Amino acid sequence: MEANTASLSITVEKNLPEARLLQLGIKSWPKWGCPPGRFPLKFDARLTCYLLKGKVKASVKGSECVEFGAGDLVVFPKGLSCTWDVIIAVDKHYNFEASPN
Repeated sequence: MEANTASLSITVEKNLPEARLLQLGIKSWPKWGCPPGRFPLKFDARLTCYLLKGKVKASVKGSECVEFGAGDLVVFPKGLSCTWDVIIAVDKHYNFEASPN
């Protein structure tokens, strides 16, 4: 069970260089936003998002609590359940990737 929890970790990349953003094609991804609040989420596919604005604290039950905000690239693995506490309204680009499993 511990290995499974470890494989379902949220990863955050900070201060991405413009070249990395271009490589990923982030500006072509759809955009989504939300106001401050609390949102329980379950990811049926891997989600990668790049925050343009906002600040979020994501809590995984019995595990980690990760904070991220504007300028961060965040990856949520398929199968992860967490709760987003949106502290400052979010505006982000996002990309869902189907897993080969």
